[in-house]
Amino acid sequence: MASTFRPADARQVEEAVTWAISNGEPLEVVGRSSKRVLGRPFQAETVLDLSGLSGVIDYEPEELVLTALPSTPMAELEKLLAENNQMLAFEPMDLTALLGGSKSEGSLAGALMINSGGPRRLKAGSARDHLLGFEAVSGRGEQFKSGARVVKNVTGYDLPKIICGSYGTLAAVTKIDVKVLPMPEKVYTVLLLGLDANAAVKAMGAAMNSAHEVSAAAHVPVGLTAKSGVSYIKGAGTSVTALRIEGFGPSVERRCADLKSELSAFGTVEELHTMNSQSFWLEVRDVHYLVAPMLEPVWRISVPPSAGATVAAKLSEMDGAAWFSDWAGGLIWLQLSASDDAGAGAVRTAVSAAGGHATLVRAGQEVRAAVPVFHPQPDGIAALSLRLKESFDPKHILNPGRMYAGV
Repeated sequence: MASTFRPADARQVEEAVTWAISNGEPLEVVGRSSKRVLGRPFQAETVLDLSGLSGVIDYEPEELVLTALPSTPMAELEKLLAENNQMLAFEPMDLTALLGGSKSEGSLAGALMINSGGPRRLKAGSARDHLLGFEAVSGRGEQFKSGARVVKNVTGYDLPKIICGSYGTLAAVTKIDVKVLPMPEKVYTVLLLGLDANAAVKAMGAAMNSAHEVSAAAHVPVGLTAKSGVSYIKGAGTSVTALRIEGFGPSVERRCADLKSELSAFGTVEELHTMNSQSFWLEVRDVHYLVAPMLEPVWRISVPPSAGATVAAKLSEMDGAAWFSDWAGGLIWLQLSASDDAGAGAVRTAVSAAGGHATLVRAGQEVRAAVPVFHPQPDGIAALSLRLKESFDPKHILNPGRMYAGV
């Protein structure tokens, strides 16, 4: 039976890691455990449970900066920020339902460890673009910090960029400084109805290249729109290509009207206002359309937006394929029929041909052990990843093998 360390502060995290190094005992690093099934399964008899490191330490709305402990629930943060008309602009995903959970349980550190980025990524970037600084304990058993609550006068390596997306394989984070931004006054969504994948990519590209500051662009094929909780989307009976415009009221209304006029050549144009828009983009962010059936694998595929329609068409030929796209066609979420390899060979062949990469987000433990969960790295990148791991964690104590075998 696995033993568990539950440290109450950074010093106790350091002690736990030091003990693990001395005993050659790998640690499974977890926070609120909502993303525990992401990545490769690996064996660790000891758990480093950081759930006790929770709470907001400092929040200065006027300075647009928030400092919190790593396992602070995202729901708590979002509530606090909303009370001050602010938000985390990178729109961290809530994957609870997709991964089989019953309620929102994600943490701030969890969002950083997967470098979360929702529909606004095209405009605002992902988690790594909003992380100002952090404190952590490395796999050497040493406390360190990087970045600061202010950007100016910060020198040294940009470790916040490295730690984001590391899945807990480099360090156990103990404190986080993150940038927040004002919440938009209004959110409108221009809808283009009935477009096929090729036309949708062209329309989304035109919108993103327009002067109207479109903050998100997604395409939901007809087979999935019926799963929406937004009545207009659910009853559309056709595909929906969605373009989000947000900001101050008069500006949003004008930009929305101008964008509708410019895109009228693509076909029927409609719009959603703030409440329905917010609901729709939460569905896109949280991959709502592919939550069920729970036993079917789900892939997260990143390709150049211009190649999105071609890749989607190829993937649509696979057994049980259902998909929708975000990031103007550059992000494809794909669900397939259950199989021993989750269709890994065919998926990666199609994606690699377009210069993209694919991550297996949801699958059973046996499947995740049998096929690479993350896109295979070229030899040079793999060697660099190994050197990076060993510079932070030379004994491979922290989440060893969660991303790649031997790393």
